[in-house]
Amino acid sequence: MRHPPAYTPLAPGPDKPAIVPAPGEEVLTAERCHISEAWNSPHDEALSIAHACVEPGVTTALHALEGVAERYVVIAGRGRVEVGDLPPSDVGPGDVVVIPAGTPQRISNTGSEELRFYCLCTPRFHPDCYRELKLDA
Repeated sequence: MRHPPAYTPLAPGPDKPAIVPAPGEEVLTAERCHISEAWNSPHDEALSIAHACVEPGVTTALHALEGVAERYVVIAGRGRVEVGDLPPSDVGPGDVVVIPAGTPQRISNTGSEELRFYCLCTPRFHPDCYRELKLDA
């Protein structure tokens, strides 16, 4: 499972103004990154937002999200991302990585500090959409 159990904010959905408290502590996932959910509500199926952290020297597990498109918004650190058929690309603060639904993806921290980014998923992330992929031998 990529994310910890869904964080359900007190707000009923995107149709009413709300301020959602910062997410709790980060959880280390089997994907080899730390995740904290900022927004993932059954009252808002359109979007989920998670904060991710990859430690220096770590590469996340190769995976795809079935039926869910994802965008990484890099906020700190340096990395190298692999998305579908694109060549591996270096990323840093301010870069946005667009990952269509079902596309193989992973990211490596190539720097000396934590690589931090937001994951915006549309529609919202559900654990059953996560599919770990194996590398060809």
